[in-house]
Amino acid sequence: MIHAVLTIDDIASLNTPAIVDYLNVKGITALMFAVGENVEKHYDNAIYALQHGMIVGNHSYSHPAFSNLTLEDAINEIEKNEGILNKLYEDAGVKRIYRPFRFPYGDKGGDIKNELQTYFKSHGFDKLKDTQIPYEWWKDQGLDTDIDTLWTFDFAEYNIRPGNDFSIDDVWKRIEDTSPESGAALLEDGGNHILLLHAHDETEEMEPGYYKRFIDYLLDKGVTFDKPEFI
Repeated sequence: MIHAVLTIDDIASLNTPAIVDYLNVKGITALMFAVGENVEKHYDNAIYALQHGMIVGNHSYSHPAFSNLTLEDAINEIEKNEGILNKLYEDAGVKRIYRPFRFPYGDKGGDIKNELQTYFKSHGFDKLKDTQIPYEWWKDQGLDTDIDTLWTFDFAEYNIRPGNDFSIDDVWKRIEDTSPESGAALLEDGGNHILLLHAHDETEEMEPGYYKRFIDYLLDKGVTFDKPEFI
């Protein structure tokens, strides 16, 4: 048996409501990480995600690489988006219970990583439950103690762009890969994953319903999608 928690980055987008509707049909609750600038552009679609059962977390305001920022600028990125998300939850009429954070690009800040982890701990951010993840490298890299949310498998479908050699066939290869260079094999029996997809209209334009195709396939393979829990 394979278990997974679904996370979706970079909301809000034009296709966010369609993704939410699909997930509700499938009985899947996703943890959606919001970029503040995107929420400002598609505010009603972010409201829709909250009002239809998704959990929305902080993915920074402008999606920078945090290792290129000073500690002050990094915290400003986080807190500016916190203000947007607090208002978003209030306007949606949904109580904000959890405050998870994901670094853009998985870039944990380089030289300021430890200071940022201390900031998360002292400012009430929530850690996605990961005690079920069985991979040794997860603990070896200290991911079991970091507050921010990384992932064990990245579909990498955001690379599907005009002029890019990466195609949907490459995503299928990643899904079937039994010995990936990074992360964990997705379809290995006994696996337990934090999956990473993106809500990108550019991908939707090139591969309509891309998220349905991937998730339907995993469901057909017997993957169980668990509701996000926090510790």
